[in-house]
Amino acid sequence: MTQSAHPEGLSMLEKRKIEAEILKEVYETLKASHGVEVARKTIAESVRRSAIEQARQFAAAAPGGTSLQAFQDVMPLWTKGGALEIEVKTASDTEFTFNVVRCRYAETYKAMGLGEIGALLSCNRDGAFCEGYDPKMKLERSQTIMQGASHCDFKYTYGK
Repeated sequence: MTQSAHPEGLSMLEKRKIEAEILKEVYETLKASHGVEVARKTIAESVRRSAIEQARQFAAAAPGGTSLQAFQDVMPLWTKGGALEIEVKTASDTEFTFNVVRCRYAETYKAMGLGEIGALLSCNRDGAFCEGYDPKMKLERSQTIMQGASHCDFKYTYGK
């Protein structure tokens, strides 16, 4: 893992909280100067671009190159410290499906007063990560805890 992809010893939840503290001020500043729509679009695009770049760094550090298995191998970074509680449904070379039954990312953003943009800060990253990691990896998800569902339903597929 490259140092820039993820600092050693820092949980992903801690990293996201630090990022959110900064983005909260950017969001509030943009809301005041340009309105909610521009503020939301700017945060969404900035986070998407950040996710793609971080995914490229993960891809570059993947032993033996990118694969759905290599992606599964780094999942503990996102779940570390109970940040996500997941129930795996399928784990193979071509499909990785799981439900998130507890999301401390959602809890953290809501506690920080960022519930209205929590999905932009967190959920928005997941599909964008695929773009930067490997275009053969796709994500389907119909619901998230962040947006009020009982669980998040992730279905990653890896094609030829």
